[in-house]
Amino acid sequence: MIGTGGTIACRKTQDGLAPAMSGEVLLSHVPAVSKFCHPTVIEPFSVDSTNMTPAHWQMLSRLIEQHYHEFDGFVICHGTDTLAYTAAALSYMVQNSEKPIVLTGAQKPIDAPDTDARTNLTDSFLYASEDASRDVSIVFDGKAIVGTRAKKERAKSYNAFASINFPYPAVIQDGRVIRYLTTRPYEPQDVRFYHDLNTQVCVCKLIPGTQPEMLAYLFEHYDCLVIESFGVGGIPQPLVEEFYRQMERFQGRKTVVMTTQVAQEGSNMTVYEVGRRIKQDFGLLEAYDMTLEAVITKMMWVLANGGTTPDRMKELFYTCVNHDTLFH
Repeated sequence: MIGTGGTIACRKTQDGLAPAMSGEVLLSHVPAVSKFCHPTVIEPFSVDSTNMTPAHWQMLSRLIEQHYHEFDGFVICHGTDTLAYTAAALSYMVQNSEKPIVLTGAQKPIDAPDTDARTNLTDSFLYASEDASRDVSIVFDGKAIVGTRAKKERAKSYNAFASINFPYPAVIQDGRVIRYLTTRPYEPQDVRFYHDLNTQVCVCKLIPGTQPEMLAYLFEHYDCLVIESFGVGGIPQPLVEEFYRQMERFQGRKTVVMTTQVAQEGSNMTVYEVGRRIKQDFGLLEAYDMTLEAVITKMMWVLANGGTTPDRMKELFYTCVNHDTLFH
């Protein structure tokens, strides 16, 4: 078990909840786990997940690589606010893992009377102990979610996470894992670890009235701009002139990925004129059914691991990793 802090490990302080419990304390609240596995605790850091950064993801990927052959699987205790980002990032940083890497957390500390932490932690160990489990996933509120498909949709409720544009591979009920599908057809491959990330990736969420000057600033300061557009995707007319100016100015030295603010069903820029023209003119990358968390972390990985030309970037971006896209 890898402890990283989060609400699950929090205690009350005069300034509010803060991570304070060790991994050993967390395990003491779930004695049933000892019936089906024998966890070892590693705690590289303890943070509120609001403070999670790509540097923490790199620490986790290196830690998993360092201990990969010592254990049958990994359960990572994590705060819920950025859990979906970490699960997506680790999906790209640890690929083809025949061993499960399961992330979980809780909406209330594990010592709270009505906590969801004990169930989530027990379920995660149960799921990680199954031979059929592999790759990166999240276990939360009795459901398993592929690591690239999770999104936190509720701030307080126990069913905080949903699987976006992809079915739940399994549920955990009454101490049993009930599988709906295998997370990956198992063809033995060597696990691959990647630790380099390019963090010069920015998200621009369009609103009615977004000013052209914002696009100019973001193009100037970032290597990749992820544009969260409306509906199935497109650029509003007041921004088109500036968008064309910036694309022509940087001549392929900047990358743009178009996605949608609508979580379910994905983008399709060929539907409306506001999207079709710019996609045809510039060959933009399009997220289609991918989550925003997956798009951001995948582009960090692509830019740092061989995505040095538009063609190679496109190839890497549309290569399916841990079921992150159905468009391939």
